[in-house]
Amino acid sequence: MNDTSDTPAATRIDAIELHRIEVPLVRPFETSFGRETVREVLMVRVRTDAGDGWGECVAGRDPFYSSEYVDGAASVIERHLGPALLGRLRVHGTQPAPRDLLPRGASVPLAAAVAPALAFVAGHRMAKGALEAAVLDAELGAQGRSMGEAFGAERDWVDCGVSVGIAPTLEELLDEVTGYLEEGYRRIKLKIRPGWDRVPVGAVRELMGPAGMLQVDANTAYTADDIPLLARLDDFDLLLIEQPFAEEDLATHARLAAECDTPVCLDESILGVSTAIDAVERGATSIINIKPGRMGGYLEALRVHDVCCDLDVPAWCGGMLETGVGRAANVALAALPGFVLPGDTSASSRYYAEDLTEPFVLGTGEHHGQLRVPDGPGTGVTVRDELVREWASVQPVTLTR
Repeated sequence: MNDTSDTPAATRIDAIELHRIEVPLVRPFETSFGRETVREVLMVRVRTDAGDGWGECVAGRDPFYSSEYVDGAASVIERHLGPALLGRLRVHGTQPAPRDLLPRGASVPLAAAVAPALAFVAGHRMAKGALEAAVLDAELGAQGRSMGEAFGAERDWVDCGVSVGIAPTLEELLDEVTGYLEEGYRRIKLKIRPGWDRVPVGAVRELMGPAGMLQVDANTAYTADDIPLLARLDDFDLLLIEQPFAEEDLATHARLAAECDTPVCLDESILGVSTAIDAVERGATSIINIKPGRMGGYLEALRVHDVCCDLDVPAWCGGMLETGVGRAANVALAALPGFVLPGDTSASSRYYAEDLTEPFVLGTGEHHGQLRVPDGPGTGVTVRDELVREWASVQPVTLTR
């Protein structure tokens, strides 16, 4: 364990910068919510008394996947969350994080104080998560610790899956999946919706063979009337079916779980520890997709991971088309012991011809289909300021004390 007694401790946030950028996607990405050709991203930079840190807000351009969206996240940070952190958040001493003490002695009192300081604002977990991630990056950077070390990562490399959107034709879908398999991805996730399910799933299963790791994601596109159809996906020996029904509808997920052999996985329904425990106890899920940005930050994601371990529930790390900033933190998280299934921690090239940081590249040889866990301080990646400026969609906003 590294000795951090002589490292500067971050005790206050001096400024918050909001950067709105637009990053072109290498190919359109379509789900049941819509089709994206450009990823609009809200990046948050915090300046603390011990150094700077970056966080990425996972909200989309429009409130289709979630009630949160980029304009709303920027507004709530500018008007409420940011001023609260700048005006009220000042931490002294070395008290541990609420998770008792992060593994390997990494105390992050400033990052741990973010969620309590922002609790007066209802919801807006994605905006809050971006702020916490930026503070965590700054605080661990000042300590000289990587996120992997702080989180308790047990692997230097993580298995990678890839999320495949709804394609214009079956032929184009099979071509895309073939390319990903040749690149070495260890698991394929297909987006499905009514009218685009059994036929594409069957075709991809035939392409991959019986041993290929294949799962589907419905993004809440189905209703209880579709339970018989979804149960017939058992024919394809899937790893799981992810979030077929509305996030509030645990009862219908439990009905499906009772009527099919394919494990039901929840994503949008899991907002934190309490919803994870409730969903498992109700029989609505037997696998959990942990997305830190959706549940308010990495510290809550760590708590959900611990609950999954306690309940013997497999977990995996979901993705939200993150740039290298969010991807670095996700890869570090995915190296924890409870993440036993490949996540959506794909290489940068899956989405972007040029990433906001140094690119994440799939390994070769024994690490074919894996990504290396960053080991530098904080996220372990460097934001390319020139691309932040080049891709800016609006003027940046700076909040100060």
